[in-house]
Amino acid sequence: MTEQTAGPDRPADLAARVAALMPRAKADLAELVAMPSVADARQFPPEHCRRTAQWVADAFTDAGLLDVHLAETPDGSSAVIGHRPAPPGAPTVLLYSHYDVQPPLDDAAWQSPPFELTERDGRWYGRGAADCKGNIVMHLTALRALGDDLPVGLKLVVEGSEEQGTGGLEAYVPDHADELRADALLVCDTGNAAVGVPTATTVLRGLANVVVTVDTLAGDMHSGMFGGPAPDALAALIRILDSLRDADGGTRIQGLENDGSWPDLGYDEQQFRADAGVLDGVALLGSGTVADRLWARPAVTVLGIDCPPVVGSAAAVPARARARVSLRVPPGTDPRAAAAALSAHLEAAAPWGARVAVAPESTGSPFRAATDGPAYGALDRAMRDAYGKPVSYLGQGGSIPLCNVLASTFPDAELILMGVEEPRCLIHAPNESVDPTEIERMALVEALFLHNYAQVARS
Repeated sequence: MTEQTAGPDRPADLAARVAALMPRAKADLAELVAMPSVADARQFPPEHCRRTAQWVADAFTDAGLLDVHLAETPDGSSAVIGHRPAPPGAPTVLLYSHYDVQPPLDDAAWQSPPFELTERDGRWYGRGAADCKGNIVMHLTALRALGDDLPVGLKLVVEGSEEQGTGGLEAYVPDHADELRADALLVCDTGNAAVGVPTATTVLRGLANVVVTVDTLAGDMHSGMFGGPAPDALAALIRILDSLRDADGGTRIQGLENDGSWPDLGYDEQQFRADAGVLDGVALLGSGTVADRLWARPAVTVLGIDCPPVVGSAAAVPARARARVSLRVPPGTDPRAAAAALSAHLEAAAPWGARVAVAPESTGSPFRAATDGPAYGALDRAMRDAYGKPVSYLGQGGSIPLCNVLASTFPDAELILMGVEEPRCLIHAPNESVDPTEIERMALVEALFLHNYAQVARS
């Protein structure tokens, strides 16, 4: 191992070590961001992912893990797997992240090259800087700061197809449970409510996606000759989609409750407007608090519509139109039942006898973490030492299917969702960035957690 020293006597010692490692953290992140590890061979050559996976394996080997290797998962992607044995009587902690990233999308929208780490206004910009290469660097910095003073066992898994959503690691885990088994699972693919607000994500919404197709005519017909009485498929689709919302824009689907409330950390409305980029004068949708609407209630989104484009459109009554509809569902709602309710609602809302076909596309189960175990106690102490504030709990609108797989495979383990991402990171969008102070403080949180957890797990 390199840069390994004796363990710290108090949090301030460990904080100083993490701070001293930040130049290396920046250099590591620059190398990682420069590798366009988009797990879609249609857009980027697959060797970029393979090279990134090997970089990750080499880095964690250098940080002291053993037998770090690339394991092929059922979708063909490579996961980085490694471990370090636990001292006698000590617990084991699994560290998770992913090295694949979203494509850059619109290159012209980036203020700096997407695959070149660029510092601007105190933040580090680049695709994957936060999601999720920043979390890989967080893990490495925590382990380097601890050196040989590691009082727990470690398991490592860094996957390569999380953004692609093809489920390689989800399929791998159940068949390799012993390889990954741990007492606490740090799933580092989320982050804080805001910079400087230490947070663990305890709820993930599930999803139910469908594609709805509307047919009204045997074929497109000239609008001058037939427009008026001829039923317009696009107009029918618009009416169907509009029926999914009530007057204030809240989701209203027959058979689904929409009055849940969120009991933990709130989300200031003005902060949400700024984080979401809501234009001045445009109202937020629905009722209740922002947190209620985000994390405790179903939420429908029209992801896309197939219809004639404005440029090149003909003077014709459309015979067919279709849309992709996504429904996010909170814990307590079965995504399959939600998909069935959504499909039934869409079919029942058809006007004028229009023919409606709804094809299920995908579902994902919601997740809720139990927070009353020793790992959460150790995390709260670590966050108090690193941030001077207790841990807060929030939900997340996105789905991470792996969490449910881990929970079912390791039912006795505590699962913690945390990381360096926060709303200003703009993950999945142009100009993704990370605040380096979040990497520094969350690396300190992780290092302190490993020490604290060893103590509380033994007591």
